[in-house]
Amino acid sequence: MSALVRRGAALGIVVATAVVLRRRSAGAARTTSPLRATTTLGRNREVAKLGARMGAGYAVHNARKTFASAERRAELDDAFELRTAEDVAAALGSMKGALMKIGQMASFLDDGLPEPMREALSTLQADAPPMSGELAAQVVEDELGKPPTELFAEWDAKPLAAASIGQVHRAVTHDGVEVAVKVQYPGVDKAIMADLANSDLLFSILGMVFPGLDPKPIVTEIRERVVEELDYRAEAKQQAQFAEWFNCHPFIHIPAVLGAYSSGRVLTTELARGARFAEVAETWSQEERDLAGETIYRFVFRSLYRFRAFNGDPHPGNYLFRPGGRVTFLDFGLVKHFTAPDIDLFEAMIRAIVLHDDAAEYRAIIEDAGLLNRNAPLSDAQVVEYFAHFYELVRTKGRQQVTHEYAAETVRHMFDATGKGSEVPKYANVPPSFVILQRINLGLYAILARLGATHDWLALSREVWPQTDDPPCSDLGREEAAWLASRHA
Repeated sequence: MSALVRRGAALGIVVATAVVLRRRSAGAARTTSPLRATTTLGRNREVAKLGARMGAGYAVHNARKTFASAERRAELDDAFELRTAEDVAAALGSMKGALMKIGQMASFLDDGLPEPMREALSTLQADAPPMSGELAAQVVEDELGKPPTELFAEWDAKPLAAASIGQVHRAVTHDGVEVAVKVQYPGVDKAIMADLANSDLLFSILGMVFPGLDPKPIVTEIRERVVEELDYRAEAKQQAQFAEWFNCHPFIHIPAVLGAYSSGRVLTTELARGARFAEVAETWSQEERDLAGETIYRFVFRSLYRFRAFNGDPHPGNYLFRPGGRVTFLDFGLVKHFTAPDIDLFEAMIRAIVLHDDAAEYRAIIEDAGLLNRNAPLSDAQVVEYFAHFYELVRTKGRQQVTHEYAAETVRHMFDATGKGSEVPKYANVPPSFVILQRINLGLYAILARLGATHDWLALSREVWPQTDDPPCSDLGREEAAWLASRHA
């Protein structure tokens, strides 16, 4: 594919979103909310405007190139990409909600995006355009009954960070405790519900692209999780539960929740400090990045197999790092709890494809689970060849680096509907229990790839999997084993 076509395809991701979202309209127009719009019609208009600006800009860009030299055309292409990328990032950041999350995911998942687009969208990973300090203070007063200057001994009106649903302010309680106060944007609940009103159309298109896919469970699961994320009381409960699970852990830290200063739209936790993801990925030594990657991996799979829960939003803004593999985990709004049979199923799949290398056993398991249609005209070898990619890191002994190429190929592998790579996606499905779990493939491996994390992932996994429960394979493993022993005691 030529460079120009690749650029067009990448920018087409956003244009396609604009076209799809523009098709449906309901409710009133723009509101006085700090968001650019909160209703379906208003948000559709914003995305449509973005698509129109991109189309008009592209026409002007082509006209400028008509009589330009080859060197000048390349310069114009680069400048157009940068302007477009910055416009997209600014628009999604101002709209916040579900559409901003799309931008966050796209920025670190797809190596098909031009570099200016990825760099511009990466600004959404940790920060976004904030609301005014006065408006944030008003939300706190509405929710907790007093203005923050009375509730707290100190209140910083300038936010520490701003994200898709809310922004975080530093404060100090009258007891002298430094805290982080997350304040939800007024109207963001309406904005997200407006976005979700279009999701059935988006996933219907998925169903047409993937003939074997039933989009209804996906729509239902995502709606339930995203709507739950709007209730900070639910997030406070989730975070407090994770803090209890990992209490006194040697290198995994979950900030404590201060319930007296929390409500449905305000969440107050102890203030955590540490390096942001970009600093670690760009300036820390490979040894430190390897330790950070190991900690994130342990957190994800200890949570899954020990506590039957998955914090389903692995993205760069949700971590703070300290040397020696010490990581603080933030944002517990999107948590999926699994049943014991769910975990038994995940273990059975690992047993078949990793431990036994039994293609027929693996196929029977995923057919029973609804991941693959029964009687699909596929050989067992074809089925395992396709699904083995997702287990590649744990099917091979020895140290391996999680590369950007592997993470990007995982995304392409999952969404290959052309049949060029494999016939399997035509007959595959995504049961509800696997919807959020796919964030491991889409998010976790992208995070590890950004770190260039290297480890013996099979040895590490065998240590964490309950069915193998191997002895520690690293220094961090030995620290964790001591902690587990103390918990058992």
